[in-house]
Amino acid sequence: MIDHFGINCTDMEAAAAFYDKVLGVLGHRRLMDFGVAIGYGTGQPHFWISTFEGIGPNRETHIAFAAPDAATVRAWHAAAVASGAETLHEPRMWPEYHPHYYGAFVRDPDGNNVEAVCHTASEGD
Repeated sequence: MIDHFGINCTDMEAAAAFYDKVLGVLGHRRLMDFGVAIGYGTGQPHFWISTFEGIGPNRETHIAFAAPDAATVRAWHAAAVASGAETLHEPRMWPEYHPHYYGAFVRDPDGNNVEAVCHTASEGD
């Protein structure tokens, strides 16, 4: 449903290193890099990070990235933590959302709430 979206980052180098790693786990990569804006995706950029002079503090956003299975959610979480992200919620089932919702939540380098989610997981995954 979303064509593309972007967030502002105060430290492009830290944000780019974080998203290069965690989006790579999900099969995405940098498709465009303009220095002050980087677009990520597979065939076309759907997610952008950018900065501008005098950016100041940002308001937290929540971004959920699709994962094909629970194992990929766990791998994504491990990559995020290895990149220095703060864990908000360890990978687990979230039955309060729906019976097959498996997700993990971290804070990115700018304090945004970032999630990887699989909508087809089962309790044994």
